[in-house]
Amino acid sequence: MGHALTRRNLLRGGLGITAGLALAGCGDGPELPPASLNADVRLPDFVPYQGVETAYPGTEAGVLEGHPHYPERPAVAFPDGPPAAGPGISIMTLIFNPVPPPVGRNTYWRALNDQIGTDLSFEIVPVGDYPTKLSVVVAGGDLPDAMAILPQTAQRPAMFHALFEDLSEHLSGSAVRDYPFLANLPTQGWRTTVYNGGIYGLPMPRAAAGSAMLFRADRVAERSLNPRPASFDEFKELCVGLTDRGANQYAVGDPLTTFYFVLEMLGAPNKWRQSGGRFEYWLESEVVEEALEAMRQLVAEEVIHPDGFNVVGRFKDWFGSGQIAVNYDGVAGWNDYYRNYASGHEGFALDAMVAPGFDGGPGTHWAGPASFGTLVLKKAPKERIRQLLRACDALAAPFGTDAYLLRKYGVPDVNHEMRGSDPILTETGRVETTLPTLFVTDAPQTLYLPEWPDVVPVQHDYHHRAVDVLVRNDAEGLYSDTDVTLGTQLEIRLFDDLRAIMRGREPVSSWSSRIADWRREAGDTIRAEYQESWENFA
Repeated sequence: MGHALTRRNLLRGGLGITAGLALAGCGDGPELPPASLNADVRLPDFVPYQGVETAYPGTEAGVLEGHPHYPERPAVAFPDGPPAAGPGISIMTLIFNPVPPPVGRNTYWRALNDQIGTDLSFEIVPVGDYPTKLSVVVAGGDLPDAMAILPQTAQRPAMFHALFEDLSEHLSGSAVRDYPFLANLPTQGWRTTVYNGGIYGLPMPRAAAGSAMLFRADRVAERSLNPRPASFDEFKELCVGLTDRGANQYAVGDPLTTFYFVLEMLGAPNKWRQSGGRFEYWLESEVVEEALEAMRQLVAEEVIHPDGFNVVGRFKDWFGSGQIAVNYDGVAGWNDYYRNYASGHEGFALDAMVAPGFDGGPGTHWAGPASFGTLVLKKAPKERIRQLLRACDALAAPFGTDAYLLRKYGVPDVNHEMRGSDPILTETGRVETTLPTLFVTDAPQTLYLPEWPDVVPVQHDYHHRAVDVLVRNDAEGLYSDTDVTLGTQLEIRLFDDLRAIMRGREPVSSWSSRIADWRREAGDTIRAEYQESWENFA
């Protein structure tokens, strides 16, 4: 799901891009290749890494591979030595965590440089400041060798064409096989890098089932409740059973993400649905009013935390500490909850639901973005581009290799200690290894939690259930500048209207006028731009 705290910053950040293109010598912007060329782009071949066997294999449909333990003898990722020897590489990217210690005081960072064969000079920007920083850097024209571009960045086609390398000759089709770990990245993520008839960057791969309706399995078991509701009524019954207002315990905290779950029950679009070339926005679906009526039932049952409508940023802590028992969150948070809360709560256990059909039968699950963002490379001579790609290939070394072990867990006896074949981060490791390589590029995500290996089969089972009913966003990989510049702002306003209706402050019937306003202000323009973009890929 999106990060509401940063959306205003993301909107602000797009405003400086057009000015930056002009300052970079592009006048009113470059003359772009016709968008119809996108249909002719040959994406990189997909060559899955076969180096590690597991009882929990992944699937091409999107189930993540799972590993209860790290291999005792990790595969050597770079048998011929450091793969990217040469001049240092500057990278600008973002971080959600505190910034790690600089390279001079960071054993992990220095070891990573030694393994890759060059000095990686990271400019690390807190996520809330990243859009503004991006605008300043583009306007100034002094670009790093590589930089992260978020989906919320405006004027991407023009910016990419003017300032960054078209990587098609290096990566298209079989060419990617020169970079075997980049060839291991799923095809869906590469679709988000296509602009101007070329491949303009590297994906940052993420799980197909990128979110989950997590629940406290320990709380459910204590109360002998049904953890797999087969309809909305059974979900409501579960929520009632998990609520004890006298003990300040509630079923759910965030009404908005709970609303998402109800929409999944009703088969609503995942952001945008395409049918015959026409796009439908998720909040104009005919099932939205039915979902709002269902949410009003949950409000009437008082199963939502009383502060749930009024706060942001508290839901994770409420869930981890037990104030709420059900929380729709990113799947990456599953491991974090164990690491941050399990030691303080005896018997702590998590599992996840997949939305049932509202009245029974199968529901749906919304796929997450295939890529968090795009890493673009500054225009440079071919040999320099090849060095940059070799460095990125190294940063995508997959689970089971010695390079992955170092990239994720650092230096033995400094950043981690071994428990059998599994690395357990030390306090130093938890600080130093936050270097944001996953916001450069990364290996396909893997289910692995060395401290709690029994969690892996539970997670793997969830991904199977979710992927079986997966619904993708049909606008992923397409471009609408109006959506980038206005869409999020208007959607936040719609979220306020949704909350008011859920709470009974506005009638459900008022929704039709709200969505009519959205269509008039920008929605129909956004739809038209996506339809045009889709036609250029079809």
